[in-house]
Amino acid sequence: MYSAQLLDHFQNPRNAGEVSAADAIAEVENPACGDVLRLTLKVNSGRIAEIRFKAKGCVPSMACGSALTELVTGQTLDETRALGREKLIAAVGGLPQASTHAAQLALDALSAALRQLKR
Repeated sequence: MYSAQLLDHFQNPRNAGEVSAADAIAEVENPACGDVLRLTLKVNSGRIAEIRFKAKGCVPSMACGSALTELVTGQTLDETRALGREKLIAAVGGLPQASTHAAQLALDALSAALRQLKR
């Protein structure tokens, strides 16, 4: 049902935890399913220097949080803002239709964190 990449991100999450002295912190909940994703990040010279996540929820939500941190680390803020749902879904090897909300939750948390930063 789940791809090998998705299961790998779930079983071996990348960048789990909290960034100390974060420049932005966002926590978003999906009201339909109750999944929660928290992102903390640090920016240096206009790039995502460090980003960490904490997730409570389904396997895809945790995997998408992990994959999101890998995709945006080192990216400029503009590159990070341009991250699309399809790229995140591809990074976890695809999602079943019923689980695409997991990618949206991660992107919503990222957007909320980025709104805290000055352009």
